Amino acid sequence: MKTPAPGRTHSIVLVLLSLAILQTTEAQKVQNDIDIYSLTVDSKVSSRFAHTVITSRVVNRADAMRKATFQMELPKKAFITNFSMVIDGVTYPGNIKEKAAAQEQYSAAVARGESAGLVRATGRKTEQFQVSVSVAPAAKVTFELVYEELLARHLGAYELLLKVRPQQLVKHLQMDIHIFEPQGISFLETESTFMTNDLAEALTTSQNKTKVGLLESQAHIRFKPTLSQQQKSPEKQDTVLDGNFLVRYDVDRTVSGGSIQIENGYFVHYFAPDSLSTIPKNVIFVIDRSGSMMGRKIKQTREALIKILDDLSPHDQFNLISFSAEATKWKPLLVPASTENVNEAKSYATGIQAQGGTNINDAMLMAVQLLEKANREELLPAGSITLIILLTDGDPTAGEINPSKIQKNVRKAVNGQHSLFCLGFGFDVSYTFLEKMALENGGLARRIYEDSDSALQLQDFYQEVANPLMTSVAFEYPSNAVESVTQDTFRVFFKGSELVVAGKLRDQSPDVFSAQVRGQLHRENVTFVMESHVAEQKEMFRSPKYIFHSFMERLWAYLTIQQLLEQTVSALDAEKQALEARALSLSLSYSFVTPLTSMVITKPEGQEQSQVAEKPVEDENRDWSVHPGFTLFGHSVGDRASRKTGGGLKVLNSAPRLGVPGRLPAPPPPFYHTTSRLVLPEMTLTDGPGGASYNADFRNKGTTTTAPPFAPVQAPSVILPLPGQTVDLLCVDLRRPQELVNLLSDPDQGVEVTGHYETAKARFLWIEVTFENPQLQVHASPEHVVMTRNRRSSAYKWKETLYSVMPGLKVTMDKEGLLLLSRPDRVTIGLLFWDGPGKGLRLLLQDTDRFSSHVNGTLGQFYQDVLWGPLDTADDSKRTLMVQGRDYSATRELKLDYQERPPGKEISCWSVEL
Repeated sequence: MKTPAPGRTHSIVLVLLSLAILQTTEAQKVQNDIDIYSLTVDSKVSSRFAHTVITSRVVNRADAMRKATFQMELPKKAFITNFSMVIDGVTYPGNIKEKAAAQEQYSAAVARGESAGLVRATGRKTEQFQVSVSVAPAAKVTFELVYEELLARHLGAYELLLKVRPQQLVKHLQMDIHIFEPQGISFLETESTFMTNDLAEALTTSQNKTKVGLLESQAHIRFKPTLSQQQKSPEKQDTVLDGNFLVRYDVDRTVSGGSIQIENGYFVHYFAPDSLSTIPKNVIFVIDRSGSMMGRKIKQTREALIKILDDLSPHDQFNLISFSAEATKWKPLLVPASTENVNEAKSYATGIQAQGGTNINDAMLMAVQLLEKANREELLPAGSITLIILLTDGDPTAGEINPSKIQKNVRKAVNGQHSLFCLGFGFDVSYTFLEKMALENGGLARRIYEDSDSALQLQDFYQEVANPLMTSVAFEYPSNAVESVTQDTFRVFFKGSELVVAGKLRDQSPDVFSAQVRGQLHRENVTFVMESHVAEQKEMFRSPKYIFHSFMERLWAYLTIQQLLEQTVSALDAEKQALEARALSLSLSYSFVTPLTSMVITKPEGQEQSQVAEKPVEDENRDWSVHPGFTLFGHSVGDRASRKTGGGLKVLNSAPRLGVPGRLPAPPPPFYHTTSRLVLPEMTLTDGPGGASYNADFRNKGTTTTAPPFAPVQAPSVILPLPGQTVDLLCVDLRRPQELVNLLSDPDQGVEVTGHYETAKARFLWIEVTFENPQLQVHASPEHVVMTRNRRSSAYKWKETLYSVMPGLKVTMDKEGLLLLSRPDRVTIGLLFWDGPGKGLRLLLQDTDRFSSHVNGTLGQFYQDVLWGPLDTADDSKRTLMVQGRDYSATRELKLDYQERPPGKEISCWSVEL
């Protein structure tokens, strides 16, 4: 085989997060030697079960052999089911075998030091796989990959997350996502970190409901950009496609709380009642304060803990334990989550400092003893549940340090009476140790990634377990109808999640399939009864337009394998072998790449040895690395974690700035009366033939001149258009001592804007925008923007491109860091982190004539009726502005327009201090 010259090896990379990426990784001048002329993704989601097919077609346009590397990232919970390469009409398939058998096929290559398998690297929610092949001149290769996953409900929504990053223009690029949910789709949202307003024209979303026996609901999302839409600019051949694409949805719920769906002899039972009251909880937070937590970790932990304490219900009880070499409890007993106790606990949390060793054993036993003592003394409310939440970043180094003994001690102490949740902070902790300890005690483990949003990760996890709705949940089916089922008992059901049971029906099952779900609420037992008509279900799933063949059977096999693998974590040796044997048998029968199987990828004769794809396990991350020469989600080699939002993204075309065209008028006449109708002027004053002219521009307000590089002029706290049919500007500076500021509130619009203003440094520490419908909170700080919807928070760094569409609201952020929140026929609100003179957060407003007459607040008052006083006879740069009975002194001054790139442009405006 001819080997490409050093420095000229080409790679095509397909990275998926429920989607695909193909990229070349060589010098720009030869980037298109391997040309991706077609890339299609077809994802069918049938009753939460997603079947995704990625097809990529490439051709070698060089006059020499080139190596193409197919690289992808898929969700950790997904199983690859097929991969193949078609080279000049010959198909080279991937064969799934037992891992031990597959290992034999490439052990020789490993011994020679050659890369022969999966790049064992995982991000937060993904794992990476790659295969390479040499391509002759003019030869074509078709890559096809198929994987399947069951979408889990998280904080009230299912998510399908995709990443698009071809790094070259693709003649035929198309993504189709079909969603079919018999219960009906209650809402559907899309979000992207690469979409621009122009590119959004290539995105179409349709949703409809029809009646065929039972209610059906379908959605189709298509993204099909043209070559010109993919281009960054007409002069360049670079693509703007570089980032994430997210589909988020939920389904309609019935009073029975669930849905039974049947297809081809198998059934799935989804259960998620949403009308239940929250059960009071007794929770112990066990916080690692050892020396390894020093710095950002302990700071973020304190920040998250303070926020979590604020979210406790008054009906809850709680306590805090912090530990290093020794464990210390905050209070001798659990205390009610009263305002007084929560504030005291927040003060205690603020003072937690990191130093010393790590004594997990004593801290865990202390937590159990607190709960047991409260139970003995009958201090736990009737019907309440008990939770222990452990956060640690390292292995035990003090007290009992044997992990097995710690697990045994904790299991004996808990004795099935409490639920334990273990959070591992970073990669220095043994995740398998925490996972086993959690699963043995009715909980689960979660890794917290070291990043700027670690505090948000902690808060999001707490939100998952903050609202228990049912305990001791058991699913019951008629023995004459069901042959086998997956796990059918669950300790706790939490709000926003979903319990799923799948099974195989008997050959002679009844025409009406019934089920009961029993459980305990706060003060009473409850039974939900559900029925499903087999004939109607058969008709509903008949059409191949909505489903792929035998999806319900594959869903059952998928769920069974996942649960068997989870059970092996805490099983004894003999039981573990039996569980693994069953999981292996199902994996081979249904062609799933699982931790027990591998896919051997064959190659053309004469090329390097066949490669083997294996599914990594979580604790391989302790020494997590990326294979040299590759990137992960746009991160450079060596990054340990991938942000959900795809950190390191390329900057994209900016969205238009705020404003409408206008001309700077003369000052208003004495006591001229205005209304609350406002406009945002935007113009550029230019000299041309015939004198000065005004051109519309989304950035410039008023008469503009370019500021000198180190202009002493500062940007004001806020720039507002003046009320009335004028295009003048009002520059507002906040001077009075104040912290929390109600900037504006319009109950008719369902929007409120607040901020925390630090007068001494003349800056906003944060600005927060809250919408009533849809329910959304946007919290902007100098570090990042956090969007919270349905108790789910996502963090976005400034200047990371964002395009999110949800019912009744569009959220965009461009490469310059302008975040726009726009709603049809409503005021548009903008947030910006200004990096020029007067650096800090800034607020922008558009379509302000849409404010209602009930708008109020520090800034909202200027959108009521105002009166201008006469110009000062001694100084025509001063006048009085009268708003709602109050007089403000206004001075004509030069200020920097913060909607411009730093250092900004000077504008003439009326300046007011509040």
